[in-house]
Amino acid sequence: MLRNAGKYYSIPEMKELIAYCRQRHITLIPEIDMPGHSAAFKRAMGVDMQTEKGMKICKNILTELCRELNVPIVHIGGDEVKIVNKDFLPQMTALLQSLGKKVIAWDPGGSVPEGTWLQMWIGTAKPKDRFPAIDSRHLYLNHFDPLDGVAATFNHVIGDSPVGEEGKMGATLCNWPDRRVAKEEDLITMNAVYPVMLTFAERCWKGGGWKNYLSDIGIPGTDRYNAFVEFENRLLEHQSLYFKNLSFPYARQSNIEWHLLGPFDNKGITDLAFAPESASYMDTVQFMKHPSVYGGTIWLRHFWHPMIQSHLENTKDSTTYYAIRKIWSDKEGFKNCWIGFNDLSRSTATDSPPAGAWDEKGSAIWVNEKIIVPPLWKNAGQKGNAETPLTDEGYEYREPAKIFFNKGWNTVLIKAPVGAFKGKDWQNPVKWMFTMLEVEAE
Repeated sequence: MLRNAGKYYSIPEMKELIAYCRQRHITLIPEIDMPGHSAAFKRAMGVDMQTEKGMKICKNILTELCRELNVPIVHIGGDEVKIVNKDFLPQMTALLQSLGKKVIAWDPGGSVPEGTWLQMWIGTAKPKDRFPAIDSRHLYLNHFDPLDGVAATFNHVIGDSPVGEEGKMGATLCNWPDRRVAKEEDLITMNAVYPVMLTFAERCWKGGGWKNYLSDIGIPGTDRYNAFVEFENRLLEHQSLYFKNLSFPYARQSNIEWHLLGPFDNKGITDLAFAPESASYMDTVQFMKHPSVYGGTIWLRHFWHPMIQSHLENTKDSTTYYAIRKIWSDKEGFKNCWIGFNDLSRSTATDSPPAGAWDEKGSAIWVNEKIIVPPLWKNAGQKGNAETPLTDEGYEYREPAKIFFNKGWNTVLIKAPVGAFKGKDWQNPVKWMFTMLEVEAE
């Protein structure tokens, strides 16, 4: 990428930043990605990193970094690249170790010597003997829906171990929003940094956890659900005490119960209507086979299925589900609500929703039998581009929907259809999900 050309930190600025971190008991770890993600290096130096000349330049850079900056650990990357010089990463690791530094590399990645810390970034990665492990599996803010990000991180078992043990170095919560942002603050506001960060911090400090790659908060009466409710109470207390003027896209979700109706075979035609869309049916429906599910964001099928577990198992494509819940209101009036059906990752060039629709699947929502129209998207139907910033595609960073609620009980009906599970390209994964919750009364 060529954005922000010419911008860099000077050595004095880096020293100031390192000192700032140290005063707060934070260890700054520089990452100099090699030999991948290195197009800028080739443009500047005129050679590939893996050539003999490129290796000499890399060694000079690492030596200068270690001489100038007081950092105990250096991350050398090593992922997402074809390794054509098998000596590259071992030589860089040996150099840094000779300079008194611990070394981190990505896993999966290139071949590195024993003793190198491996930062696991893909769900299938496992801690390896003689390689200290850092856990970043399914801990990427740029892929999390805010509500499911808190739930999944709460469930996470750091390094596959509920307690600290030798060789388990902890975890790193990642934020790689590769898509350009209109302003730097969007790196925070679009990625639910603060609520997930607090969840992550507690899980790392306390250990425990329940099951990796699980966004379900459980059901009332279970230990996992009860523990989540207790944690959520404290999370919301932190929000009110310390984050009143900061972006904190989270609201209580443990009290939200959905009844799922379905499946209905739509034969790939996602705008087909089925019985739950009839008002009379909604009053007399027998909730078909499915126990209640709980939470503000419900995954019918995760876009990384089957690695990431969803609220339902064994779903089929060309299927429509409906979900229904009741909301009590002490008085009539408008409420602000978060509504979403496709939480766009902030790291892919995903297309914006089409005009007049919530998404490309034909999803819909009714409150008290009145259909809720989707937003007037600022970039409706725009083809995704990594250099085109997102604006209002996510419920957490656009104006909430204002919905009129009657005094007493109100009925919410969600329609969530899907055609094929395979997206039109890798930039547009099929996210079969929905979000609906009230965030505050007007």
